[in-house]
Amino acid sequence: QVHLQESGGGSVQAGGSLRLSCGISGYIVSINYMAWFRQAPGKEREGVATFRHDGSTSYGDSVKDRFTGSRDYGKNTLYLQMSNLRPEDTAMYYCAAAWRAGPWTTEGRYAIWGQGTQVTVSS
Repeated sequence: QVHLQESGGGSVQAGGSLRLSCGISGYIVSINYMAWFRQAPGKEREGVATFRHDGSTSYGDSVKDRFTGSRDYGKNTLYLQMSNLRPEDTAMYYCAAAWRAGPWTTEGRYAIWGQGTQVTVSS
């Protein structure tokens, strides 16, 4: 059983930065894909970034050049460094783990989800 726990959310003014963390515990050896998603009130959940077992990453168009993700295998932690935050980045942020290949933004691929951490950006 894999367990994911997000942390690092909070309130920040536009232009500020935050770093989210996702602690990974349990049977983690075979996790091939990890991702960050977010969901704003009244909106569908959207993919923010993904990290594949081959080291490649992908980012959503709205966060490219502002967000950078990384995975520390030694600490079993996934990170999302968010810079130049905008009010439209306000959302609950979730990390997720998948074993099956497929389009990275497809929520159904991800078998394990964390509880989420709230990010609020004020103008």
